[in-house]
Amino acid sequence: MRVVRGAAVPAVVIIAAALAGCTAAEPYAPRIELGDAPPADAVELAEGALDPALESLPGLVERVLDETGVPGAAVAVVHGGETVFADGFGVRKVGEDDPVDAETVFQVASMSKPIGATVVATQVTDGVVGWDTPVAPLLPGFALADPWVTEHLTVGDLYAHRSGLPLAAGDDLEDLGYDREYVIDHLRYQPLNPFRISYGYANFGMTAGAEAVANAAGVDWETLSERELYEPLGMTSTSSRHDDFVAREDRAALHALVDGEFQPLYERDPDAQSPAGGVSSNVVDVAKWMSFVLADGETLVDTADLAAAMRPQVTSAPSDVPGMRSGSYGFGFNVGTQTSGRATASHSGAFVLGAGTNFQLVPSLGLGVVALTNGAPVGAAEAIVSEFLDLVQYGASTRDWVGAYGAALAHYREPAGDLVDQSPPASPAAPSEPLESYAGTWSNEYFGPAEVVVEDGSLVVHLGPDGGYEVPLEPWDGDVLAFTPDGENAPEGSRSSATFVLGGAGSSTMTLQFFDGNHLGTWSR
Repeated sequence: MRVVRGAAVPAVVIIAAALAGCTAAEPYAPRIELGDAPPADAVELAEGALDPALESLPGLVERVLDETGVPGAAVAVVHGGETVFADGFGVRKVGEDDPVDAETVFQVASMSKPIGATVVATQVTDGVVGWDTPVAPLLPGFALADPWVTEHLTVGDLYAHRSGLPLAAGDDLEDLGYDREYVIDHLRYQPLNPFRISYGYANFGMTAGAEAVANAAGVDWETLSERELYEPLGMTSTSSRHDDFVAREDRAALHALVDGEFQPLYERDPDAQSPAGGVSSNVVDVAKWMSFVLADGETLVDTADLAAAMRPQVTSAPSDVPGMRSGSYGFGFNVGTQTSGRATASHSGAFVLGAGTNFQLVPSLGLGVVALTNGAPVGAAEAIVSEFLDLVQYGASTRDWVGAYGAALAHYREPAGDLVDQSPPASPAAPSEPLESYAGTWSNEYFGPAEVVVEDGSLVVHLGPDGGYEVPLEPWDGDVLAFTPDGENAPEGSRSSATFVLGGAGSSTMTLQFFDGNHLGTWSR
């Protein structure tokens, strides 16, 4: 479906810090109503600027897909409460002919965060919770490493990523196959950064906040989202359950970037972190949600409750030099100011296994743009949105957005582990003991038990709730062995060490370096 109509008005951009506080105080100075005039520091928009940008949008999308190699994308634009563009490009899956259209459902990854924050805002409006409601009473047994932080931690703290939890806390447990309950319970073992003054993008921190809200509402998160947001807005192709996504006939496959080509190799079930990364939707539905947000929530959400989510609650990306804007995070939204002087709200989504998404809102213009793609994060979605907004605002692109975002998101594709690009020693030592001496059950409070077994003359480590995450170990140098991790957080080329220290009773340890980023990756026996 493609719809093009409506009058003119342009936009601006802000990107999400990849690939998520407390209620703010009352303003200390009176607000000045600006009426219909733009702020004095905003770039004046040419009359009729939106229409030529919309006409150029299909060619822009096709060029970005061609430059990046991403197989498919869907794009929508809303303005003045209406969807003025919605269309699909490319294919749903490499090797097949089914085209992407406006109804094609994608996994939106971390775009789930602002959508989920809107669900929370409905509960704030209904008086079920506040952004400043403590979460511990709503999550029986929940704790973080610091008892004081546990007592004072609020829904808003978790939605602003300012709980003190480190970057990606709990994601490694999800990779091993643990469910939401286990991961949230084991956040207590994570070391904490300073509370409320540090920013740590943590999917499972936000998920814990969502679980607290759902418990207060008396239903599970998936049902709450459906009942309070998707159904009222008519988002009939949107769900927070992975099974619903899999059941869609018109859905986009994930495509990982391997050997320079996008390949449909993996499935990604994000149910464990559904509030932070588990939404699936199409651009038709996302357009309805963007229009809802731009209308200040209409009747479902009080304007003040939604506005709290869309204003800075913590500095997410401090400026390195004077004159450069710092990035900020609200409650589930990236928020900032463009070079035009207008406030924006946005978020990106990224699965290394094969998804890249982005939306941008310019509330002062009533304008929103979304791009959903079925390729690993190389900046395609962000480039589409950013260049379109350039065309609206300036009549031309201000930079090579594909190159800029490709470089900014390159870290997603960087291999992880201490043995990346390393060669085995020329004269490696033999293991200090027979392989059977390394076998057995090894204990770890955070990751759970590890079973080390001898299979076909080699050691294999079994991790996760059912031992289903297998880590075959290869000889490297003595009691240091090598392994290749997999999963969402192990890009192509990842390589890590497994170091054994065999001692007397109770003193043997096994450290898997890939899992030791927060010094939690040592098992004992």
